[in-house]
Amino acid sequence: MPVRKAIVHATVGLHARPAAAFVRAVTETGLPVTISKDGKPGVDARSLLEVMTEDFACGCEVELAVAADAIPAPYSVLEAEGALENLRLLLETAQPG
Repeated sequence: MPVRKAIVHATVGLHARPAAAFVRAVTETGLPVTISKDGKPGVDARSLLEVMTEDFACGCEVELAVAADAIPAPYSVLEAEGALENLRLLLETAQPG
């Protein structure tokens, strides 16, 4: 299962604009990405409501994942890992707009 850990850098956390930008980026990948923290079950990172209600605050470590058996054709595991890396970079450089 492709997984990446990231630190949320937006000063407001994943709320409002940073959350919307993140969810838009996840949706554009076409992958069923989940986001979680503190070992809790992941939520659908394509859902703005689910992302915002999880309270991913500035400085918290999150885990981004895609279940290997959920990777749709024509994606490969390597491509899913690349997509997660891009999402990690987005979270670690995002600032509120």
